[in-house]
Amino acid sequence: MTDLFYITFPISGVTTWIFIPPLVAFVVSFFTSMGGVSGAFVLLPFQMSVLNYTTPSVSGTNQLFNIIAIPSGVWRYIKEKRMVWPLTWAVIIGTLPGVLIGAWVRLEYLPGSKNFKFFAGFVLLYIGIKLFADVIKQKQAAQNSENTKSKTDFIITETRFSVKQAEFRFGGKKYIFSVPGVFSLCFIVGIIGGIYGIGGGAIISPFFVTFFHLPVYAVAGAALMGTFVTSIAGVITYQVLSYVYSGISVAPDWYLGFLFGAGGFAGMYLGARCQKHVPVNVIKLILCFCVLFVASKYIYDFIK
Repeated sequence: MTDLFYITFPISGVTTWIFIPPLVAFVVSFFTSMGGVSGAFVLLPFQMSVLNYTTPSVSGTNQLFNIIAIPSGVWRYIKEKRMVWPLTWAVIIGTLPGVLIGAWVRLEYLPGSKNFKFFAGFVLLYIGIKLFADVIKQKQAAQNSENTKSKTDFIITETRFSVKQAEFRFGGKKYIFSVPGVFSLCFIVGIIGGIYGIGGGAIISPFFVTFFHLPVYAVAGAALMGTFVTSIAGVITYQVLSYVYSGISVAPDWYLGFLFGAGGFAGMYLGARCQKHVPVNVIKLILCFCVLFVASKYIYDFIK
C-alpha cells in the first residue's frame, strides 16, 4: 500500500510520497500569501535540498506552482476589495521583460547547482535582512495601526493612475508612489525572479513596504497578481528554451508542479482570508526565520 503513494516523477527524477509536495506547499503558502508572497522562494530550496531536484527545470516547475496556486489568493483579495490596481499594472508591466531576461541568464550563466545555490543564497539573505529591518523599524507603528483598524479600513478606495505617479486610499490614509520608480524596481526584480524561479513577489513586497512606505495589507494582492502573470511568461519561456538547450533539463516538471500548486491553491486562499486578522510583524518574523535559515545553508554549502 505504501508503494502506491511513493512515486518517481519522470522529468525531474524526484522520488517522494505523493502527499509531501501539496502538504509542504499548503503550509508555506498559508503564511507567505499574507505578505503578498507565493511561497515559491521557500519551495525552491525545498525541492533542491530535500527532493534533490537541482537541474535548471526546477525554476520552471517553481513558476508552474505559482500559476496554479496564486489565483485563489488573488480572487480573495479582489472579492474583499483589497487589490490596488494601479500598483498591480505597474508591477506586471515592469516585471515581464525582466523575467524573460532572467530565464536566459539562468540557462546561459548559472546552469550548475553549486553556482545557482550561491546566487540564491545571497538573494534570500537580502530578502531576510530587509524583512527583519522592517520589523524592527515599523514595530510600534504597525501595532498602533492594527489596534485601531476596523473592517472598512481594509478596503482600497480612490485609486488614480498616471505616467508619473499613482495613488490610493487605504485605512483612512492616502498613499502615493512613483510609477517610474516602481517600473525600474520591478524590471530588476523580474530579472532576479526569472533566474530564481520565484516570480519576484518575495523581493517586491519588502521593497514596497520599506522604500515606498506602502502598507503590507494593501500591497499583498498586487504582488501576488504580478507574480502570477510573470510566472506564466516564465513557464512559457522555459518550455520554449527547452528545445534550444536540448542537452540539459529545462522544461518544467508538470506533474510535480501541479501537486505543489494544488496544495498552494488551498493555502493561499486561507492565507488571504486570514491576513487581516494576523499582526503583520508575526508574518514577517516567520518569513525572516525561513529565509535566513535557507540563505545561510546555501552560502555555507558553497564556501565549505
